[in-house]
Amino acid sequence: MSTTNSQDDEDTFKILIATDIHLGYLEKDPVRGNDTFVTFNEILDHAQKNEVDFILLGGDLFHDNKPSRKTVHSCLESLRKYCMGDRPVQFEILSDQAVNFHYSKFPWVNYQDRNLNIAIPIFSIHGNHDDPTGADALCALDILSCAGLLNHFGRSTSVEKIDISPILLRKGRTKIALYGLGAIPDERLYRMFVNKQVTMLRPKEDEDSWFNLFVIHQNRSKHGATNYIPEQFLDDFINLVVWGHEHECKIAPSQNEQQRFYVSQPGSSVVTSLSPGETVKKHIGLLHVKGKTMKMQKIALETVRTFYMEDVVLADHRDLFNPDNPKVTQAIQAFCMEKVESMLDNAERERLGNPRQPEKPLIRLRVDYAGGFEPFSVHRFSQKYMDRVANPKDIIYFFRHREQKEKNDNDLNFGKLVSRPASEGMTLRVEDLVKQYFQTAEKKVQLSLLTERGMGEAVQEFVDKEEKDAIEELVKFQLEKTQRFLKERRTDAEEEKIDEEVRKFRESRKKNTEEEDEEVREAMTRARAHRSEDADLIAASSDEELMDTGMKGTGDSDDGLPATSSRGRGLARGRGRGARGQNSTARGSSRRGRGSTSQSATSSRTYKPVSVPAKNMSIMDAFMSLKPEPSLNSSKSYSEDIIDDSDLEDISIVPSFKVNQRLSTTSSLSKRRSESQTSRGVDFESDEDEFDPFKSTATSRRTK
Repeated sequence: MSTTNSQDDEDTFKILIATDIHLGYLEKDPVRGNDTFVTFNEILDHAQKNEVDFILLGGDLFHDNKPSRKTVHSCLESLRKYCMGDRPVQFEILSDQAVNFHYSKFPWVNYQDRNLNIAIPIFSIHGNHDDPTGADALCALDILSCAGLLNHFGRSTSVEKIDISPILLRKGRTKIALYGLGAIPDERLYRMFVNKQVTMLRPKEDEDSWFNLFVIHQNRSKHGATNYIPEQFLDDFINLVVWGHEHECKIAPSQNEQQRFYVSQPGSSVVTSLSPGETVKKHIGLLHVKGKTMKMQKIALETVRTFYMEDVVLADHRDLFNPDNPKVTQAIQAFCMEKVESMLDNAERERLGNPRQPEKPLIRLRVDYAGGFEPFSVHRFSQKYMDRVANPKDIIYFFRHREQKEKNDNDLNFGKLVSRPASEGMTLRVEDLVKQYFQTAEKKVQLSLLTERGMGEAVQEFVDKEEKDAIEELVKFQLEKTQRFLKERRTDAEEEKIDEEVRKFRESRKKNTEEEDEEVREAMTRARAHRSEDADLIAASSDEELMDTGMKGTGDSDDGLPATSSRGRGLARGRGRGARGQNSTARGSSRRGRGSTSQSATSSRTYKPVSVPAKNMSIMDAFMSLKPEPSLNSSKSYSEDIIDDSDLEDISIVPSFKVNQRLSTTSSLSKRRSESQTSRGVDFESDEDEFDPFKSTATSRRTK
């Protein structure tokens, strides 16, 4: 029996799966500030106790794109406590790590680094909350990756073509092809899937013997026509999809009947919105993979703050509430207090069974007051629960159904009543608000040159990524493009003709979404280049001031500036490194070598300023400014060249990147795609709470 279990351990991957941890969420809240850090420690503790081979995270490890020092420090503290140690790593990586981690300055997995002692490797993609941004396109995961505590993979910056190259893992006779794709705007990724611009590369040797695991962080539920990723877009050779971004816990794998793969949605480990999906109990998953057979074991998180929600429709209680009664508001308030007390009693009973849960629960009572009722004071109501509830300010949420009338005003179509308020369970995006504003605005403030979509993207960059020049650069770029268009058409200098041509040009741009995306990207590039140029000028001016100060301060006068003080680092900084407690071969089948290294990519950018009209200039004035003076040359143009000198080793699986017109690359990557499809051999046991090591292996072959 022990020999069988030992054989199973040698051939079985044990993977801890979690998504959407959102470290740092409400970190300044006196009650809920430490919730994310406590739960993250519990997740890592489960990984350590179950002796997993590695941890797989599905994005949004951090809640903010630029996490605070407290959040980063707490994360590093937890990773160092639970993931470092002398326990050998029992699996090896077969793929070219220079391809899998080509964005990292250290393109190899952290447990093979000679300077680190990693016991539990972590592989993670980025989400929409902690995605790469800024001039250097870095994210918080890159900091952890540079520190050697996490392996960031699945990153793609190309907007024309995405080639997903897997990390090939082997433990005994089990082989896993781990695919990952970090968060990308849903509309863009949807369009790329439709245009066949997303390719998942497959191993050339024995492609049918690999267990294909894919991690993605996108909208799974449909929020709009193209604001989600349908499961049918994914390749059918995949065995299991780990879906991040959706916070409702649906960790038990469900099979897609059309593609025949399984989808597991672990959900978030913290409540970030008081919506119905967050009331589902939080879990993480312990995935066992042996050969092409898998089994998911659910692990309930005990440190998550309990959340109770209930809906009340006052119109359904006509026997209790009469809108004409002058004291009906007091009666409604007393009724709501009874509901809240009932939820608090349930939370107290659950907490007594689990002492690790936080003391104060989250309570949400949604009250539909349609039918002639009036809401009462929420602030006064909340004062009674300041010491008993974690969210006293928003316990009560009042809303009314929007009643839509038919052509006959006397009859109401109750089938069209909104089931819940738009603010509940839906995420409002900046670009949607901008589009809605301009569509409903008066004619005099409507956009006549820019498009609502482009302006929305620029505002989102300004708000989310703090690109201060995003809107200004977009206006400049689109104005220059319109000017060139009018000049090429040789439009007469008449206001009516110019307005008509501008309107036609704007409508044509609205139809071509790819061209509009290109405009936004170009404007963002210019904004970053402008910011970089300003930083260089500030640095240069600071150096000149220091030089001037140094020259002026050479005299002995007391009126001069004080001399700059010198700081010494000290020479005696000896560091002693103790014994690791293991020899060079203690890592099981994994060799602690660096593998292959790649040269760091170098880039050079040139920025040429453009002549911009005055801010208050009209379209007619802008057109007149195009009249060339006899002594002037044509209008200046903007160019940016980025040269990538990275040289990646050619192996059986290498992604090929096609960059836009303004990017030129000198690296050539070979891409080998197999024509045959993999055999479908996933066998998932329905029992999720107990692990029965792989009862059977059923295989069936599917062809396109």
